Amino acid sequence: MSVLVVGSVALDSVETPFGKADDVLGGSATYFSASASHQTPVQLVGVVGSDFPMEKLKPLADRGVDLAGLERADGESFRWRGRYRHDLNSCETLETRLGVFSHFRPKIPATFRSAQYVFLGNIDPRLQLDVLQQVDKPKLVACDTMNFWIESRRDDLIALLAHVDLITLNDAEARQLTEKSNIVHAARWILEHGPRTVVIKKGEHGAFMFTANSVFFAPAYPLDSVFDPTGAGDSFAGGFIGYLARTGDLSDASMRRAVVHGSAMGSFVVEGFSITRLLEITRSDIERRVAEFHQLVAFDAAVPANGA
Repeated sequence: MSVLVVGSVALDSVETPFGKADDVLGGSATYFSASASHQTPVQLVGVVGSDFPMEKLKPLADRGVDLAGLERADGESFRWRGRYRHDLNSCETLETRLGVFSHFRPKIPATFRSAQYVFLGNIDPRLQLDVLQQVDKPKLVACDTMNFWIESRRDDLIALLAHVDLITLNDAEARQLTEKSNIVHAARWILEHGPRTVVIKKGEHGAFMFTANSVFFAPAYPLDSVFDPTGAGDSFAGGFIGYLARTGDLSDASMRRAVVHGSAMGSFVVEGFSITRLLEITRSDIERRVAEFHQLVAFDAAVPANGA
């Protein structure tokens, strides 16, 4: 079953202690699509400028990402430049040029409006709400956000929460949105405002999933090397929502497995620049890493009879 994603398609230039990459594919919708397409067909809605090298998107199209909703407008494409120091948990933004993205008004093609799974990338919450007016009755609506929207559009974001089933955000964003220092309290606050599920990402420390009745935690995968953390959160979301769309199962057990699939995809993307690793891996690679996640947390809770 296909997933509809609405978000940014950008050109990124990234510097890390391990190298640099200029004008590579970036943007929330790009990372989400590259990740989710391993599980299910993806329908992408976004905008690029007249300067965008469209051939860069061919690998996504070849993977089953439908680009019929990608608008090409006159002007410059969204460009972002950032630098990571040895602490790869924080990034210094060197330049942001929104270009045509600053005027983006999502238009959902008629053929996309019946999507059963919808992911709203971290665009203006007013636009996220507008997207929901253009789709039929999806089975699951998930959204992401960021500190900029929490600061500038907090009331609109809170209004959006009443219309989504799931939200993904990092721990700093959760605290900022809710004004709660404890992430358990923050998750409960968000649940009270609408979503049935809250996923709070903690980067190299894993991810929590909260519902009204349960808490689930998945660790981060222990990697030998991390080249570029850009897009890890959107890749997590792609693996998470893509898995749910493929299985059609929204039970608690399935949602837990989806968190692990999301964590697996987040661990792959950081092994290279841009979406390079997501284009290289296979379903077998994903299944093997998911199995390794299982081994990370598997243990025997039984107490030996001799007490040893």
